[in-house]
Amino acid sequence: MNKFKFYFILSITTLSLFSCSKNNDPAEVTPPRDFAVQYATDITDIEEYLKTYYITVVDNSGFVDDQDVTITKIPEGGTQKSIWDQTNYELKSREVSLHDITYKVYYLVLREGTGVAPCNVDGVLASYKGDYLAQSVVSDVTSLTVTTFEETKYPQQMLSLFSTIKGWSEIFPQFKTGTSKSNDADGTVTHKDFGAGVMFLPSGLGYYSSGNASIPAYAPLVFSFKLYALQRLDQDNDGIPSYQEDINGDGYMSTLAAGVINPDDTDGDGIPNFLDVDDDGDGYGTRSEITNANGAIIPFADIPSCDGNTTNSARVKKHLDKNCH
Repeated sequence: MNKFKFYFILSITTLSLFSCSKNNDPAEVTPPRDFAVQYATDITDIEEYLKTYYITVVDNSGFVDDQDVTITKIPEGGTQKSIWDQTNYELKSREVSLHDITYKVYYLVLREGTGVAPCNVDGVLASYKGDYLAQSVVSDVTSLTVTTFEETKYPQQMLSLFSTIKGWSEIFPQFKTGTSKSNDADGTVTHKDFGAGVMFLPSGLGYYSSGNASIPAYAPLVFSFKLYALQRLDQDNDGIPSYQEDINGDGYMSTLAAGVINPDDTDGDGIPNFLDVDDDGDGYGTRSEITNANGAIIPFADIPSCDGNTTNSARVKKHLDKNCH
């Protein structure tokens, strides 16, 4: 069986691919495949994978292998329940609009978590392991057979969902963090009750035509992951954490095509608030409008309306009121 493995350390970088002929003639450029056509192939392969592989999960609370998974192909005549048919863990799906099509993304909820859910532009501390599906050769799809998280067993830094592949920023907000306890004896951290799952991503929500390191172009991806902690980021450095600029409160923010109404863009200038240094378009920077007389940033909950009110929960805060300077 044609088998491929890859393990990701806590940084995901995009690699450019170069090729040249021996005589230095310009390489022939192959245009990317049509997104809709490729997605039709991807979703067929993913669903076949879900119906022909089964999952086992380590339930070992408080230990590093808690919620580790093994995904294995059901042998001929095997009686194991497929990921598709098993009922121990909920197999859910989420629709994601991108590239003028709607992707269906399957994900398996091993444990939701007990803490706080990140938004799609937060930083996350996570352990994870990935594989890719051999394109259009479902019988050769590799399985996740190693039950430790290798290099990501003890993650040391936050990873911004804003700069990862699209699939990650769509699925991580569906889970919550857990609790953590430092171990003074050896400096490690014990994580419990964290969110854990497996996501199955069409290539259009992964690396698509570029591939990445050992991942070939157009490869659907499988990630098992554990969400330990999150960090609230401020992408535009306007003094308001990005998650608090999620105007409609759905946990997701993004830039949209010109002419499409963005619910997270107060002034309608095409730049969502989490990337806009002037959220109300009044010519005064948001940071200056929420800085008090002592030069300190006013906490988000205490930002007043233009008339100074800080108690009315329905008030329009001054940095979102273009008539307030």
